[in-house]
Amino acid sequence: MKVLVIGLGGVTNGGKTTLAEKLKNMLPNCDIISQDDFFKPESEVETDERGFKLYDVLDALYMDEMVASIRNRMKSPASSGVVTEEPQKACDNLKNVYILIVEGFLLYNYEPLNKLWNRRYFLTLPYEECKRRRSTRVYQPADTPGYFDGHVWPMYLKYKNELEENASMQVDYLDGTKSQEELLSYVYSDIMKELNKLRE
Repeated sequence: MKVLVIGLGGVTNGGKTTLAEKLKNMLPNCDIISQDDFFKPESEVETDERGFKLYDVLDALYMDEMVASIRNRMKSPASSGVVTEEPQKACDNLKNVYILIVEGFLLYNYEPLNKLWNRRYFLTLPYEECKRRRSTRVYQPADTPGYFDGHVWPMYLKYKNELEENASMQVDYLDGTKSQEELLSYVYSDIMKELNKLRE
């Protein structure tokens, strides 16, 4: 069985999870791995001199476990339970392909992961919109005053700049202010092109 690994990365509150779920509903044999499932417990996350918990860095995540989890799914897609014996009729020609969508805020800055992607997407948002969306979400632990400006946004810019400076990395940047329908339509048709290439 062929495997297509799709990265859906980018800014906090950029719409990654929503887009991943919608794609999963439209694509055959599709499953999602979420980077948020690999956060270390709060007690293991470093605190800086301002008292900010440093969640928006690679060290706050069990990245090796995440890589292992992706590799396991690539090796045995059937064990994920989404690979059905009876694919939808429209997708008969895709029944030999397993699609794994990996979504998270720090996907492309960790070298062992970069060998795995077939396609990389990166959702962006302007500062004001990102801050507005972030303020409507409830986190555990909760964002402390100044956390967005003091840690979250600077780390996003740092990792995004690293990405843009890496000329060998092919990333498709997506405007997170566009409607969900528009983003879904674009990414879906792009993945379908990739699937057709696999079949050739």
